[in-house]
Formats: sequence, C-alpha cells, structure tokens
Amino acid sequence: MENTNCCVCQKPKANLECGICHEHVCKKCAQFVDEGTFSFYKVIPAPLDKSVFCGPCFDREIAPALEDYEQKMKKAKGISIFMKEDSKLTQMFSRKENAIEIKECDDREELVMRMAFLTVIAGFNALVDVEIKSEKVRPGGKYQYTKWSGKGIPTLVTSSRFL
Repeated sequence: MENTNCCVCQKPKANLECGICHEHVCKKCAQFVDEGTFSFYKVIPAPLDKSVFCGPCFDREIAPALEDYEQKMKKAKGISIFMKEDSKLTQMFSRKENAIEIKECDDREELVMRMAFLTVIAGFNALVDVEIKSEKVRPGGKYQYTKWSGKGIPTLVTSSRFL
C-alpha cells in the first residue's frame, strides 16, 4: 500500500505531489506557483516549471529563484533603450552581440519588457538599434488584433550620460 500521508503535517489522503521531491502534500500545506510566474524566461529552468511544492522545497529552491527573478525584472525596467532612429546618438556603442529577437507578442509594452529581461539575463544594461513592428491579424469576420515583434542588440553602456 502506498503512503499518501502529507510530508509536512502527516495527515492522510494528501492528493497533491511536490514538483521537486515528489512527496505527497495536502492542499493546506502545499505552496502554489502560477504557471505564468516565470514566463519571461525563454526556457523555464527545470524545478521552476512545476506549480505545486511542499513547504521545505519551496523555501529551499523556489523562494530564492523567485526573488532572483523579481530582481532581474526590476533591473529590466531600468535599462536604457535606444531605437533604430537614435543610431547617431549610439554610434560609439559596441554592437558585437547577437540581436535579441522576439516574435509574436500580444502587447507592445510586454515585447519591450521581454527584450529588456533577456538583455539583463545576458549581463547587459542597454538595448540599441531596437526595431518594433506591428502586424494586424484578421482571422475572419470583423475580429482583428495586433501581433508585435521586435529585435535589438544588447550592449553595455558605461557612460552615465546615456543611463
């Protein structure tokens, strides 16, 4: 007979399973993480792609990762973004890195934030030569929506004049 006691409170009939240690955990003791919490990563790391965790695993693995993710989001909000039209201003900036490209985003602000987040992950503090394009999609009937795509080159800006 399989043991279905909660690994935290030892109550019987724990029907959820921890995403890390795979122990049974009851609904009262489980820590839940929404599916969209780490959505700005291109590929979500292995322990973060689950949604149910026991208390000890959450405190040991997920809480530090969540704090790190929030710090990166905070940094991403503060990076400098220079559009393609500003190339005269940024002509002295390095453009050695590969461009960050995101296709088919639902919102313009989300697109810019995703590019900024990937820039922070790569270790840079600015995006140059940013191009943002929109495309109207008409699937049929009168309903239409806009898909956004964009690309930019991450770079490191050291001059306080541009930050």
